[in-house]
Amino acid sequence: MKTIIVLLLAVGSISLAPAQSARALLNEVSAKVRSYNNIVIDFKWNLNNAKEGVNQDTRGNVSIEGDKYLLNMLGTTRMFDGQKIYTIVPEDEEVIISSYRAEDDKEITPSKLLTFYENGYTYQMDIAQNIKGRQIQYVKLRPIDSKAEIKDILLGIDVQTKHIYKLIQTDANGTKYTLTVNSFKTNQPLSKTLFIFDQAKYEKDGYYIDRLD
Repeated sequence: MKTIIVLLLAVGSISLAPAQSARALLNEVSAKVRSYNNIVIDFKWNLNNAKEGVNQDTRGNVSIEGDKYLLNMLGTTRMFDGQKIYTIVPEDEEVIISSYRAEDDKEITPSKLLTFYENGYTYQMDIAQNIKGRQIQYVKLRPIDSKAEIKDILLGIDVQTKHIYKLIQTDANGTKYTLTVNSFKTNQPLSKTLFIFDQAKYEKDGYYIDRLD
């Protein structure tokens, strides 16, 4: 749940020069993402660890507006209002509230999902694929930090729309996380209260409010 991470398939090729063209493509993706008021994504998420015999699929959705986000996944809702993170767990009737600290944020969180690659990685062009008529170009990213838990990330980009289609993250222990975008909508009419936590509502519903700080 803490990490939303990874994505894609078939073979082709794009005539772009490796590192320079990879950076140019990523810059186009960043510019496109930053031009939207908000983004709403429905996605498929897979966790696979062959050594441990784990292969888990789930679906989820996330609404992103600037740094704010609302993520629904694995039966849990996680919301960030720009200052605090609210993790709402209906099964336990509990809400966990924690303060956000930028210096501790080393994960690919929803608000960074579409721009995380801008710093801290080296990159090179990888394979290209044709997925149902869509040209998907992969860029391979490797952390500059040699102690990073992430081994590498494959970022699949729709060449026409400049939207991220798939993200495949492989950790140093061999665990692979794959996030595939099923629906990518922009500039949606989001509610003004979407990123506002209504504590009174949850207290009324009998939820336990756990403040970590």
